[in-house]
Amino acid sequence: MAEKDKKGKQGQINIELDQAIAEGTYSNLAIINHSVSEFVVDFVNIMPGVPKNKVKSRIILTPQHAKRLLKALADNVKKFENAHGEIKDYERPPIPLNFGPTGQA
Repeated sequence: MAEKDKKGKQGQINIELDQAIAEGTYSNLAIINHSVSEFVVDFVNIMPGVPKNKVKSRIILTPQHAKRLLKALADNVKKFENAHGEIKDYERPPIPLNFGPTGQA
């Protein structure tokens, strides 16, 4: 079987997206770490009043894929801003991981 037949049209990749993944996971914090061989991106949803927040998703990338992701995000932000205006990046201090009120009885 030719390579073109295995993938469908040449240069296209067949990707399946199941319903649970398609719904997505909200994140308002990304923590990025790296080693010599990989980048690790942890996505967290921080909510006020929650004493301990959990990582909702972890993505591990090679350095080459991390750089491609950086370029793809920059390109998409540029396209978004061209269509909808500049995205304001408000200067705020970092959110402490334990922010919000603590419960009292």
